[in-house]
Amino acid sequence: MSKFKKKKGGELPAISTASLPDIVFMLLFFFMVATVLRKNNLLVENALPPADQVEKLDKQKTVFIYIGKPKPEHSGRGTEPVVQIDDKFVTLDQVQSAIFEEVEKKREELQDFVTVALKVDEEANAGVVNDVKQILRKANLPKIIYITKNSAAVE
Repeated sequence: MSKFKKKKGGELPAISTASLPDIVFMLLFFFMVATVLRKNNLLVENALPPADQVEKLDKQKTVFIYIGKPKPEHSGRGTEPVVQIDDKFVTLDQVQSAIFEEVEKKREELQDFVTVALKVDEEANAGVVNDVKQILRKANLPKIIYITKNSAAVE
């Protein structure tokens, strides 16, 4: 008689699902940590003008300035165009310091290559935009771009 017997049928054992909840919660936690939500609350009206040629923007190197009339919930600010940087209204005197605060938040290797992106409402006064551009030039931030919406045909 033989000591060892052959197994009958080559069935595989069932897969254990004991660790499945751990894997699901680990994936859930990863996506909760890795997801980036919208950073800025828009406090100004911002209907962007159309353009026929647009490029992708590297948002890691970009600081955004919003210019437009305050939204109705901020009607105490008047109806003239105002400047918003990082969820707060700033006066023209505060623009330079607010921009430098935003640049300092960027990674150190990107701080020398920062682009200032102007999101200007199409109804905004050009004088405010020109004042902001002059302040940025004095602050030695010459790389300024305008954000627009894509439009196939500009009238």
